[in-house]
Amino acid sequence: MRNRLYNDHNNTSQHGNMYSRQRPLLNPLTFPQVFLLLGTLFTVIQMGAVQAFTLIPSAVLSSSSTSLSLHLNRFMSSPSSTGGNGSMTGICCMSSKNKIKGSIPPRILDPSSSLITRLKCRNSLQLTMVSSLTTTMDPKTMESNSLGNNYFVEEIGRQEEQLPVQDIKVGVLLLNLGGPEKTQDVEGFLYNLFADPDIIRLPPPLAPLQKLIALIISKRRAPKSIAAYESIGGGSPILYYSNQQASLVQKSLAERYGLDVKTYVGMRYWYPFTEEALEQIQTDGINALVVVPLYPQFSISTSGSSLRVLQEEFARNSAKWGGGAGGGSLFTHTVIPAWYDRPGYVKAMANIIQRELDSFTPEEVSEQLETNPIAKHVLFSAHGVPQSYIEAGDPYQEQIQKCVQGISKLLPSEEEGVKVHLSYQSRVGPIEWLRPYTDDVLPELGRAGVKNLVVVPISFVSEHIETLEEIDIEYRELAEESGITHWRRAQALNTDPTFINDMADMIVEALNQPSQSVTEACVANNVGLVDLEDEFKGDINSAGVGGVGYNDELQSQVRLKADERFYGRIAIMAVITAVLIEVLSGRPIFGP
Repeated sequence: MRNRLYNDHNNTSQHGNMYSRQRPLLNPLTFPQVFLLLGTLFTVIQMGAVQAFTLIPSAVLSSSSTSLSLHLNRFMSSPSSTGGNGSMTGICCMSSKNKIKGSIPPRILDPSSSLITRLKCRNSLQLTMVSSLTTTMDPKTMESNSLGNNYFVEEIGRQEEQLPVQDIKVGVLLLNLGGPEKTQDVEGFLYNLFADPDIIRLPPPLAPLQKLIALIISKRRAPKSIAAYESIGGGSPILYYSNQQASLVQKSLAERYGLDVKTYVGMRYWYPFTEEALEQIQTDGINALVVVPLYPQFSISTSGSSLRVLQEEFARNSAKWGGGAGGGSLFTHTVIPAWYDRPGYVKAMANIIQRELDSFTPEEVSEQLETNPIAKHVLFSAHGVPQSYIEAGDPYQEQIQKCVQGISKLLPSEEEGVKVHLSYQSRVGPIEWLRPYTDDVLPELGRAGVKNLVVVPISFVSEHIETLEEIDIEYRELAEESGITHWRRAQALNTDPTFINDMADMIVEALNQPSQSVTEACVANNVGLVDLEDEFKGDINSAGVGGVGYNDELQSQVRLKADERFYGRIAIMAVITAVLIEVLSGRPIFGP
């Protein structure tokens, strides 16, 4: 369905039919081009179509980063190939058949303009970077101070009318997972969750059955999930905390920066949906939007999925969201895809953990030293993702590790009596997930004589089912059974003042730094590049977000038959052979 987002301007070119018989299909090929086509044919035979078309485009693109940037910029400059803000439409929504592995730098398209600059110079014909300075904003006076890396641009060509500063209306959109507010909502929430291809990844032959499978899984999972939500009060508090965070960030921006900014909350799988937030943003006349996923670390299955929704909306209604050949609406946006290394965020997390470490009594410390040489232990428990996501380019694991390292630097060292551990929770299904698993680490710590343990939910900024039920109930019970008698759990950030103020600082910085569109954020973080390869062998794969992933009993037994793969390779080999013959001969195989 997302393939419809691709622009088809190449197929309706004003130059006529590209398959005209009056001239060769392409110019005569050079030896390297012929060699590449032959290599493609050989690769398909040896590896299979899916793997071949995965690796070959990657190799071609990686041969020249300058050429890649040039082609992307040419694509961007075409009016018929741009979405909102002139961003590439459909890149991050590419199907698995068109995936390109590898990371593309996020700033290759327009590194010279901040969000406000882009809005003020919306219709400029050409912008040229002529110098480089840094702008910092004084929280009280909002005076600009030159320090050394801000981009000053001058317009070349026709001078266009600029939008007055007083007409700029800034909005902040906070994106989150969502959750059922009452038990009656659970089944609907589960359906929305499992209908997302970023959560349940089906083999291509089963893709049309996504919604049907989601319906079956949600009905089978609903009773167990309802019991889990009943154990924490009957519903998820994630919307409550997200609304609180939005309100406090807006207040911080007003009080500390003097900014009149409106904040919005958009949920991926339950009300208020992201689409509803966008409708309100349009109604309020917002024309400069900062998009902030409430996930500190970027993952394809969390931030990536939320950004896909935005990109699809921007592509469907490009005129309304600032696209189109005629300039369209004066709307622009920027995305903050990850913020795991923000100083304020890191400091807020360290402060919360330190409070729990300080809560251990001298008696508990003495008891611990009898069985383990280190007095206190900290276990960071991050939400897991399938290992295949990481292999496909998901930056999540690397960002988690760097985040833990940054927080640990602000905590007492191992020599000072605190040892740090990292594990991953919430795995579901039979496939390999990020290791080590939390439910494996807790018994290991118990066997090592650990008594004093602080568990830290590192992937979450607000309380919800995975902190209140999975950690507080399931993992605590497992820990106590393993001999960990002095359990502590660091609360989520929720409305922590240090965290809230750092969010406000981050938004102000985003308004004055080179902007990054939704599509650029997706491309830079490899969204859309995860595919079902040999590791899955046709199984249904679930990312298991929300603590409600399907269990082993729901694993699909669907397999792609060996003869189907074989005949598929033969068919693609025949197509490539036909194309090669037509290219070399300059005439079609069939027809006059």
